[in-house]
Amino acid sequence: MARNKQHSPMNQLTRWGQLHYRNCRDTVFALADNPIATALTVAVIGIALALPGSLNIMIQNARNLAGSWESARDFSIYMVPGTDLAQAQSLAKELQADDDIAAIKLIAAESALLDFRESSGLGDVLDALGSNPLPHTLVVRPAETAEAAALADLADKLAARAEVDMVKIDTLWVERLNAILDFMNRVVVIASILLIAAVIIIVGNTIRLDIQNRRVEIEVLKLLGASDGFVRRPFLYVGLWYGFLGSMIALFLLVAGGWLLSSPLERLIGLYESDINLLGLDPQTIAAIVGGGVLSGWGGAWTAVSRHLAAIQPK
Repeated sequence: MARNKQHSPMNQLTRWGQLHYRNCRDTVFALADNPIATALTVAVIGIALALPGSLNIMIQNARNLAGSWESARDFSIYMVPGTDLAQAQSLAKELQADDDIAAIKLIAAESALLDFRESSGLGDVLDALGSNPLPHTLVVRPAETAEAAALADLADKLAARAEVDMVKIDTLWVERLNAILDFMNRVVVIASILLIAAVIIIVGNTIRLDIQNRRVEIEVLKLLGASDGFVRRPFLYVGLWYGFLGSMIALFLLVAGGWLLSSPLERLIGLYESDINLLGLDPQTIAAIVGGGVLSGWGGAWTAVSRHLAAIQPK
């Protein structure tokens, strides 16, 4: 009865948990026994993980900046000089019903002339003209959900109307900026894959050297009947700790870099009189860095152990 209780699923699960806990704890002490080598390896891993993270944050801020510009992409509709104000008001009312239009401001020709007279100081010249050369103008603010293609089609339709002289719109630069950001995002993905592969190689090479240094110990353990899983487990925890500690270094570098750059960036943005909130580390980026570090460290350890442990057999 006691023997069956000892081999119950609950007791086996408890022993399994205790074994993993001891392996995890012992590997921490083993890494602490070689602080210089551990610090160098962890630093290299941290730098490798911080590079794609920093690029990702830069692209997120660039998209945030592009979004703030895009939300204020007003365009102007200039009526034919001499057009009645009622026609301009009718066009403004018609456009206001469009879902792609957020707001419309009508600037009457008389108001525009008065403002130009006060700002330019050319009152005598304007009086000599005898008539108002300025047209009624509609300043249109598109909705945030409006796409550049839809706005371009709307501009073409407006320009074809008899009472409209010219439509001034420029959304091509927004499309170019978004295309550049999409390209950079693809570069970040490729860089992330290459740098994670570098982390796997670094951890794998470190674990390989550790296996060679403990070759005699491994042979003795196998002579005593230890399974490959028992011998493999500590090395896997070493790789896991390398990846986790490296991800912590990466997060520290990103936070420190953001803190150092935040003040000059805010001053630069203030010079452009733009109200933009700089983005930092978000939960998704933190999870990606920590998860990528742990998985790459574990993967590098598994690759090295699977390749070199089988070659070590007791003689």
